[in-house]
Amino acid sequence: MATGRISSQMNNADTQYYLRKQEIRQNKMNNQVGSQSRIGSLRDDPIAVGHLVRYQSYLSRVNQFEKNAKTLADNFKVSEGYINSNLQIMQRVRELAVSGANGTNSKEDLKNMATEVNELLKEMIQNANAVGPEGNSLFAGTRSKTQAFDVLLGNVPGANEPLIKEVKYQGNIALNSVEVDENQYMKVDNSGNRIFWAEPQRVMGKRDLSGWTSKADSVINVDGVEIRVNRGDNVYSLVAKINDSGAAVKARIDPITNGLDLETTDSHQLWLEDKSGTVLEDIGFIKDKSQLPPYNLGTNVVYSGGSVFDTVIALRDAMYAADQDAIGSRVLGSIDEGISNMTTRLAKTGSDYERAENNISRSQVNALNVTAMVSREGDVDITKTITDMKMLELVNQATLSNAGKMYSTSLLDYMR
Repeated sequence: MATGRISSQMNNADTQYYLRKQEIRQNKMNNQVGSQSRIGSLRDDPIAVGHLVRYQSYLSRVNQFEKNAKTLADNFKVSEGYINSNLQIMQRVRELAVSGANGTNSKEDLKNMATEVNELLKEMIQNANAVGPEGNSLFAGTRSKTQAFDVLLGNVPGANEPLIKEVKYQGNIALNSVEVDENQYMKVDNSGNRIFWAEPQRVMGKRDLSGWTSKADSVINVDGVEIRVNRGDNVYSLVAKINDSGAAVKARIDPITNGLDLETTDSHQLWLEDKSGTVLEDIGFIKDKSQLPPYNLGTNVVYSGGSVFDTVIALRDAMYAADQDAIGSRVLGSIDEGISNMTTRLAKTGSDYERAENNISRSQVNALNVTAMVSREGDVDITKTITDMKMLELVNQATLSNAGKMYSTSLLDYMR
């Protein structure tokens, strides 16, 4: 009787292969559900991974833009409050100046007014030296850890104690550039010698510069704008370059002294510095480089135009001296200019705040849109994945059931 082999591994190998394949698919789907992402490795979907990396990178930048704009908005809002407070104080100072100039007040009345003006001055300086929510000085430019204004005391005729004689700016005029959108920046100007200045400043040189020429290539800084001066340039070339630089300063030659005159086009303190070379020092406008701006003007210049603090100090001193003519003319005019400038600066701060708020809103909308893109490319479809998992479970159960039936026979079933 002929016999044959009936023990084949083919059915077993095929069954094991498909069971392992189903387990791999089930494991992948379990991982997708657990991680909420349909992409576990680059090979899952290379194109989607490329999009996803770019979207996630942009989303992180958008979130940072929103944070930057919120920080700016907070600082603008706080700064606006302090500027407005000083503006209200200046309105009260003006009322006292008008009252003190009418000629009906006695010396004692003017002295009492001067006492109130002095207290208002202290409050204004306190506001100007305010710090923001992060502990940084609000009105010192980029010198955020420096007190914006320093106070010098001295004797004032008519006063019984040392009073504030001078208020000096200790910050700088550098601008903060903060990125609020892709390659878009908000420039923040929080220099106290612009915000709390009363009059345009004029600096007049007394030196005859008709025969002056630059000895070497140099760079000067005028109100934060760098201007190149070439070797051989004369004073007329210098005037032209300053006027064409875009700085808020106008230069001219005095027809009588042949000296250089500089005047700011709005109310702020003039900032002069030699960046390389000694042009400004040579023409006598500034001292040597060991002296830092803005209090580095040379002895050969005459300057005018001060801060709102200088104006209030002048009013107080005029009241102590009972000088009603000075109160009603020069001082009152300076007060009006200071109020006008602070009103302009307050409006600028308010508009900057609105712009920051608009950037916050735009970043929030962009974040929602980009999040949707990230979800589209990388998130798993839970409904579809769970349905597929149930289908795999049924297939797995069917495979195991078929395998059980296939292996339920034994060698005895083949014996005849």
